Amino acid sequence: MIESQQIAISEAFDAARAAQPRLPAIDIAERLAISEGELQAARLGRDVWTLPLAPNELAAYLPQLGCVKALTRSRLAVLEQNGDYPELNGGPQTGLLLGPGGLDLRLLYSHWHWACLIRDTMPPLEGKETWRWSIQVFDRHGRAIHKCFALENPLPRPWGELMAMGNRDSPAFTQLAPRLPRQLPDAPSLASEWSAMRDVHQFFTLLRRHQLERIEANTLMEGRFTRALPTNVLETLLTQASQQALPLMLFVASPGCVQIRTGIVPPPQRARGWLNLFGDQFTLHIDDTAINHIWQVSKPNRDGGVTSIEAFDSEGTLALQIYAKRQEGQAERRDWRQLLSTLESCAEVA
Repeated sequence: MIESQQIAISEAFDAARAAQPRLPAIDIAERLAISEGELQAARLGRDVWTLPLAPNELAAYLPQLGCVKALTRSRLAVLEQNGDYPELNGGPQTGLLLGPGGLDLRLLYSHWHWACLIRDTMPPLEGKETWRWSIQVFDRHGRAIHKCFALENPLPRPWGELMAMGNRDSPAFTQLAPRLPRQLPDAPSLASEWSAMRDVHQFFTLLRRHQLERIEANTLMEGRFTRALPTNVLETLLTQASQQALPLMLFVASPGCVQIRTGIVPPPQRARGWLNLFGDQFTLHIDDTAINHIWQVSKPNRDGGVTSIEAFDSEGTLALQIYAKRQEGQAERRDWRQLLSTLESCAEVA
């Protein structure tokens, strides 16, 4: 990035935040027609510092950061949770932060391109200037993979260690090419292989073997293992789940991180055109009016099968996935299946 571009982006960022102190960085980036990664990289050396760590090295710091707000977003959904990261497990390519009911994440390091430490000025508190510190990770196209905001004051010591190693090395981003539609592929053995699954994780192998996108597989299996639902059923689903105190697993995925929230959900509320769940330690924001497809998907397993609701954006990318809470080895909840049957009835009426 040349210096004149960096100055122009920084000045535009400052002006936007002066007018709206809590305006999200992604909204500012969209106004400037640049990626969020490019926006933050323009602030290098002032309020942003590159973290020169390999992805697994950075992930190893997460459980040491104290209470944080962890945020992962798809194009149409944002999941924010407060808590402490659990112990890191996994290997050189994937990280597992397994905390069902709390912070629960799957990290895909191959997508981690640039990590940075950010200091944002916040509205004064009791007349004193305040800072908000965060760690943010971006892919090679400048899309946010995961964000971690400090909630403790004073900051735990590992935050200082990260500050000390920060530098001004500038990342190089590449432009994201639009996903072009293609003719639905042929997969004559897909149904038999789908029915032979005994673990839901075998689904990813099935997709790779047939070189299919998830939404393509759903389309090919419609009427057998999948069912298209009206795009407005999410509010009904979440409302009924809340009324029944039915614990759900909410999955929101960026290109390099899957964040999962498990538990009973509050009643959904509409605000600024989005559908929202405002919980004590989490929020979920869904731009449900922009959802293009919703599928009910059944996958066989050793415990009698599991069923999910999958919402996709206009490019066919998964925006949100919902399961009922379930322990490995347990059958799927009957009340979840009953709730899904009411959605099927809605689809038939529609």
